[in-house]
Amino acid sequence: MEIFNAFINMLNEMSPYILLGLFIAGLLHAFVPARVMSRHLSGHDWRAVVKAAMIGVPLPLCSCGVLPTAVAMRRNGASRAASASFLISTPQTGVDSIAATYSLLGPAFAVVRPVAALVTAAVGGCLVGVSERRDLADADGACPIVDNRADTEPQSARFADKMKEALYYGFVQMVQSIGKWLVLGLVIAALITVLVPADFFVSLGDRPLLAMLAVVVVAVPMYVCATGSIPIALSLMMKGLSPGTALVLLMAGPAANFASVAVISRTMGRRSAALYIASIVAGAIAFGLAIDYLLPRDWFMSPLAAMPHGACHIDASWFDTVCSVILAGLLVIALIQKWYNNKHQTITNMNKEYRIKGMSCAHCKASVEKNLALIPGVTSVAVDLPAGIAYVEGDHDPAAVIEKIKSLGFDPVA
Repeated sequence: MEIFNAFINMLNEMSPYILLGLFIAGLLHAFVPARVMSRHLSGHDWRAVVKAAMIGVPLPLCSCGVLPTAVAMRRNGASRAASASFLISTPQTGVDSIAATYSLLGPAFAVVRPVAALVTAAVGGCLVGVSERRDLADADGACPIVDNRADTEPQSARFADKMKEALYYGFVQMVQSIGKWLVLGLVIAALITVLVPADFFVSLGDRPLLAMLAVVVVAVPMYVCATGSIPIALSLMMKGLSPGTALVLLMAGPAANFASVAVISRTMGRRSAALYIASIVAGAIAFGLAIDYLLPRDWFMSPLAAMPHGACHIDASWFDTVCSVILAGLLVIALIQKWYNNKHQTITNMNKEYRIKGMSCAHCKASVEKNLALIPGVTSVAVDLPAGIAYVEGDHDPAAVIEKIKSLGFDPVA
């Protein structure tokens, strides 16, 4: 019962802000095409890097969802420096996670988190830019322009159609992308809050640097989205870890994982991948130490931290409850829709199957479906995300499909 209460309390705190973030996410997706952004990111200097970081901070894309977007930007002319900056800043935060951070961790964390993402992205992008200027003559120094019309909308599209797309993306596709990780994060946080003894992290609490290194070791291979990491960070703080250590989890957990490093290494080179991971880890620890040693600790006290045992019982307002019910309903609908689509795709007779490695969320699925549909002769495309299979119907050239999959940053499996 205590675990359930802890779960519900965190859900009630986060749900209004998550719903607001999902709505803003949909607006960004519908009204700010990726091609428009990439047009301004072709430079190798600090201006393009900072601009890419500023674009990435509010975008609510997870580390797997951001990969196809960044690859498309790269193929459309964005430099490696700007692409790396975008890759670093985007998964660390977003409008949805900033709002949820404010609700659970307070205003100081909500301000420091995007600032830290912006700074680390700018530093990492500049380092990649220095490397890029040294080897512009390399084979991967110039990327061909790829037809990416699926990421643009006709200028004549009506406002109502745009809003419909925004609502569908925000409350359907985004829920499918982050829903599993959000629920997983809440469950882990509730378990930590109730089951971990209050003095478990006391020894590490007196040694923040050691605690941060331990968190990095766990967070880098682990995947957790920017929103799903928030309740985990809160529960760890309530068990004795410092606010700076919690920030390390909030930065390194969403931004760095093996899948991201592998794709970046293949599309932008091993040196860029090494600079990418180094800037995230070093930046997270630097900001974590700054919080612990330079800023007042009471700035980073969560609204829930004063409640005993992780706030096992609080009185939620009717608005919070309604928002929690709506969010839970969206999660259930996303689960049902995913099950129905998988079943439908399994029984549909497609012409050819293509196994694809690297798809991890609904954004990846939508990107593959839209771009494969542009290939001449293709009449229908359906992606089974859990199985990693694209079902392509029509009289088409398989080599063109393979090439398009590679251009999106994914790996076709023979």
